[in-house]
Amino acid sequence: MTRWSSLVVARPKLVLMAVVLLVLASGAWGSGVFERLSLGGYTDPGSESAGVESLIEKEFGRQTPDLAVTYTARPGESIDDLGQEVSARLAQIDPDVLANTPLSYWTAPAQAKEFLRSTDGTEGLVVVSLHGSENTRIAAFHDVAPLLAIDGVHTEFSGFSVIANAYNEESESDLITAETISFPILLVLLLVIFGGLAGAAVPLCIGGLAILGALGALRGISYFTEVSAFSINIASLVGLGMSVDYGLFVVTRFREELRSGAETADAVRRTLATAGRTVGFSALLLVCGFVGMLVFPQALVRSFAYGGMAAIGIAAVLSLSALPAALTVLGPRINSLTWRRGVVERSEDRAHRFWGGVATRVMQRPVAVATGIVAGLIVLSAPLVGASLGDLDHTGLPAGHPARLAVDDLATDFPLANNGATLVLFGTDGKAPPASATAEFYQATAAVDGVRRVVPVGTTENFTAIRAIFDHADRTEGAMTTAATLRDLPAPPGTEKHIGGLNALTADGLNSMGAKLPWMIGIMVAVTFALMVPAFGSVVLPLKAIAMAALSLAASFGVLTWIFEDGHGAELLGVTPGPLPATMVVLIIAVVFGLSTDYEIFLMSRMVEAHEQGASTEDAVRIGTAHTGRIVTAAAALLIVVTGAFTLSDLTMMRFIGLGMIVALIIDATVIRMMLVPALVALMGEANWWAPAFLTRRRAALGSAGRAKSAASQSVPVDSSRR
Repeated sequence: MTRWSSLVVARPKLVLMAVVLLVLASGAWGSGVFERLSLGGYTDPGSESAGVESLIEKEFGRQTPDLAVTYTARPGESIDDLGQEVSARLAQIDPDVLANTPLSYWTAPAQAKEFLRSTDGTEGLVVVSLHGSENTRIAAFHDVAPLLAIDGVHTEFSGFSVIANAYNEESESDLITAETISFPILLVLLLVIFGGLAGAAVPLCIGGLAILGALGALRGISYFTEVSAFSINIASLVGLGMSVDYGLFVVTRFREELRSGAETADAVRRTLATAGRTVGFSALLLVCGFVGMLVFPQALVRSFAYGGMAAIGIAAVLSLSALPAALTVLGPRINSLTWRRGVVERSEDRAHRFWGGVATRVMQRPVAVATGIVAGLIVLSAPLVGASLGDLDHTGLPAGHPARLAVDDLATDFPLANNGATLVLFGTDGKAPPASATAEFYQATAAVDGVRRVVPVGTTENFTAIRAIFDHADRTEGAMTTAATLRDLPAPPGTEKHIGGLNALTADGLNSMGAKLPWMIGIMVAVTFALMVPAFGSVVLPLKAIAMAALSLAASFGVLTWIFEDGHGAELLGVTPGPLPATMVVLIIAVVFGLSTDYEIFLMSRMVEAHEQGASTEDAVRIGTAHTGRIVTAAAALLIVVTGAFTLSDLTMMRFIGLGMIVALIIDATVIRMMLVPALVALMGEANWWAPAFLTRRRAALGSAGRAKSAASQSVPVDSSRR
């Protein structure tokens, strides 16, 4: 860091121009990423159900429908009168797009017509299976849908491709809305926090550049693996939020060094050696946290990791290059364009006194404070005991969305038009099962509660396939229960059974998420501990940081479960109560755990710095809290604005993210960091700094090797309450 800071100070304009031009070029090139983004990535390609789908498609053509089109007869006509028009529309579809011939009420054999006619006889159904990968099938909807609409005939589109497209379109619109709302509010808050336009504009510019740079990184990644369109939402959210956080931390430390009498060049060097080191370490931790998401088989979840890692990495690089270069150019002018002379100094002095006073009062009653907070957080966590994970379905769309209405109407008017389950029965030695075994399995499947009818799919040299039609609409609780029962149904002796279909695909996806989640958490915890131990020179502090992050997450998800699954206040939010969306749960765990450790680093790095300069544990707590309390709470407030804009979305998953981040940030940045952590550090005393002898020696060697000593004051803030 010393050599880099010398280069930045010596050539600030060159560094600034080079970095900004590079990021702008990356953003310009990255704008082409939108054409490469995937709309799919929802299923586990290695699951049993995905294997069945692939096998069935290869042998018989795709059986799982992607699109269901409902036509309502015109007034005074019957649905039979629409036959020629529907057939004409179907004939316009490119055959290469179709996996097989669409199943239509007007052309289906007699035994299938009852599935394709509404209960009141006024509607007819067309079921379309599309060819290609999940992404290809979802994207094809935009080309196919206009061909199937009939003038003057009420037409509804439902099915997996329709729902996936609805989510993608709504989320894209939500991203634009969130950025439009959050940017001006962020600027106003930054003006209040920094006391001037110059200080406020710098972090916001870094945030905008981070988003542009992330686009280039995502386009590069897209050449090697599937990248979901949702990665852009995550890159925007994380890039803007972390850039502002890092900018706030670096600029505040730079100002502090200037106030201590340092020249601009020295202030930049010391800022990079202290705050810069913390930012780099924080970014490394956050990136490693997102790495844990790569264990999931779903491309959608891995794309969250790509977006998060790209945004964090670029935000950190900008905060350690363009930002210090800009500070070198600006120097004391970073405090310019204020509305009142001396407002910057006064606001920072007030913040130091306030947060130093909070730490002092907490340390006067550490047992009571720690016990009360932990008990309160455990109470908030209680609803988590009954939490369950679910998939993204039509109920997550706005109540009046056409796709949601179409799915509800389909379930009501066409109760037998569901995908149900596809079951494949293999015989021994690579041969098809004997007829007796097939008949036995057929009868056993038909006898399962929730199965309305069983129909044959086909037989090959290796297997026999049948399809179970359910009493309940696909992906409802009843359908998922029936699919689970069929999965547990014993196969006849000498045979092997596999299950596929939309409900099985959903169940397998959720099961893989649940199975991989402990691995993700384990990776995050292991990386956090491994990186924090040498950084803090303590074994106790990393363990405490992990425990605090876990407590913060538990309380946050307890609140989310109480609202989104138990339904308390769900009506006010305009959401339908149900299981927590698994993909969003994974995302929030990664982001909140990363932010929790991030704020812990900001806070503890200042405490460790003070302790290494000779302060007692209590004084180190007071100094660390006083100097970072304003930064941590302001950073959380700014990030609440960024994520809070998502609560304005009509999508349940976006409101889940927005509200989840708001709750987590309030709990973590105020209650835990500013109160619980000081109380626990005070209680543990010198035990906080314990480490094995070899680590202590290494820490001392690193310290004596020339880590820059700050000119900023490390005095203990005066607690006004004790005057």
